[in-house]
Amino acid sequence: MIYVTGGAGFIGKNLVNELVRQGDFPYIIDNFSNSTLKDKHPKCTYYPGDVQDIAKIHPGKVDIIYHLAGQSRVQPSFDDPVDSVESNVNGTLAVLEYARKYKCRVVYAGSSSKHNNIYDSPYSTTKALGENLCKLYRECYDVDVCIARFYNVYGEGEALDPINGNVIGIWRYLIQQGQQLKIVGDGEQRRDFTHVKDIVSGLITIGEGVSRADDAWELGTGINYSVNELYDMFKQRYPNIEKTYIPDQQGNYRKTLRVNNDMYERFGWLADDRLKDYIKNLK
Repeated sequence: MIYVTGGAGFIGKNLVNELVRQGDFPYIIDNFSNSTLKDKHPKCTYYPGDVQDIAKIHPGKVDIIYHLAGQSRVQPSFDDPVDSVESNVNGTLAVLEYARKYKCRVVYAGSSSKHNNIYDSPYSTTKALGENLCKLYRECYDVDVCIARFYNVYGEGEALDPINGNVIGIWRYLIQQGQQLKIVGDGEQRRDFTHVKDIVSGLITIGEGVSRADDAWELGTGINYSVNELYDMFKQRYPNIEKTYIPDQQGNYRKTLRVNNDMYERFGWLADDRLKDYIKNLK
């Protein structure tokens, strides 16, 4: 049996859809803070609630927990650092305690912010603390936990709003509103944009794999683009759009890029560079 925390969110619902396509019907816990009931899969069982309450919900013998629930954006974390701690630290602790009790594997959704200054934002700090808890439970309690570090995830089902969206989702929202696209800072910050399909296949590969990473599995393309280059792609798709530069923001690190090729060397997994085609085919 498979358990997915945050299974109604952007990455979670893509993972659930693929698991169902492969014949698995996971149980999902989600508080629907960034999703709605329409994001539920009709063939799956959902428990509306906070991941910190996972111990109260035991659907039966669980083999794998894909732990995706948590606060997932940098800028909103400044507004509510307590929520970041509760979601990303206390929520992860609850999942690890559940796994210790019921002897199941955990695949933890880590963050590439680990490779930058983790004290730049409450988000980065709490995601790093979540990783450290995973390593603690692996070393001290022999919990079978794997860390999957995400880069800048985009694709079908991404949030189109200025709060919960990534830069692509925010820009799509601004285009819908007929507004200029906002570029933070000088636009030369570079991001490893990874399609959600590749993230999902990477998660399942890790969940089913027999090999354990010494540190974490890096789920990125190994290619990065500047935000200015991203704007040029949008300009080709939407010739009438305009841009405006706004002051840089705290936590806006300069670069993300997959740091190793372990997923390919161990499992043959590679993420495709789908970014240009994705933007070219946007409605």
